[in-house]
Amino acid sequence: MFSYRHAFHAGSHADVLKHMMLIAILRHLTQKDAALVVVDTHAGAGLYRLDGDYAGTTGEAQTGIFRLASAISPAKPAKPAPKEVAPLIQDYMSFVAQFNVPGELKVYPGSPFVAQRLLRAEARDKLKLFELHPTDIKSLAGNIAQLEAGRQVTVTRADGFEGLKALLPPPSRRAMVLIDPSYEIKTDYAKTVACVQDALTRFATGTYMVWYPVIPRPEAHDLPRRLKTIANRAGKPWLNASLAIGQDEERSQPGEPARRPGLTASGVFVVNPPHTLKPALQVALPQLLKALGRGRGMSQTLESAG
Repeated sequence: MFSYRHAFHAGSHADVLKHMMLIAILRHLTQKDAALVVVDTHAGAGLYRLDGDYAGTTGEAQTGIFRLASAISPAKPAKPAPKEVAPLIQDYMSFVAQFNVPGELKVYPGSPFVAQRLLRAEARDKLKLFELHPTDIKSLAGNIAQLEAGRQVTVTRADGFEGLKALLPPPSRRAMVLIDPSYEIKTDYAKTVACVQDALTRFATGTYMVWYPVIPRPEAHDLPRRLKTIANRAGKPWLNASLAIGQDEERSQPGEPARRPGLTASGVFVVNPPHTLKPALQVALPQLLKALGRGRGMSQTLESAG
């Protein structure tokens, strides 16, 4: 159950999509004066080293944020950058840069640090973090403690699916919930669906953001479809965005073990999305695909209702 560590996947193409959208959603929601409660049901360690052993083992950041950074500011003139980089991508890259020394890219902020940086002390916004992994919860607590954020941030070792229930509806009647379990066990898919359905019953006007992997597994294929059904039955608008970077054309040399492609596609489903999100993604997703796509099977999709 505890074999998954997000440190191995920090800065991947899946993180790029997820955190780009998270930043966009929170920027919109924090424009209103009323306090906002943000809940991260599976927070992870919160902050990651891209030059450490974990990220270096998989090299997923090389196909994600490093590749995107290279596309935006190419070292070789033969590979020009886009004349106009999409605002969502610009904002995302500028945001990550805040955690690094100028000219370097060694630290990657996970969802807890993305959210905390965007919340407002004067509005009394709150961040509720849940994590079960025995090692990650210690790292998360230590990383958050360095922020000296006081009561703004709460770290709890608990199942986020269950912990969320007690937080809805929030006193301010404004909430944004991020649900992104590891899906290392297939019951996570059913739990995610049940969590969103229960959350909409408790607090129908909250914004619910679900990250999911796109893999050849029935549960994964059915997840966005089931989320659409829930949102439609509740009469709530929804948005579904996915990015597939495709298979690397480079093959293993004779005698070498076959290269595992790893996760090549993921999606983000949002219930009650900001009205600004879809038009912003219509500009950003094609640029992401061009920057991160690497061969056969690369694609991007964007659909919505309501």
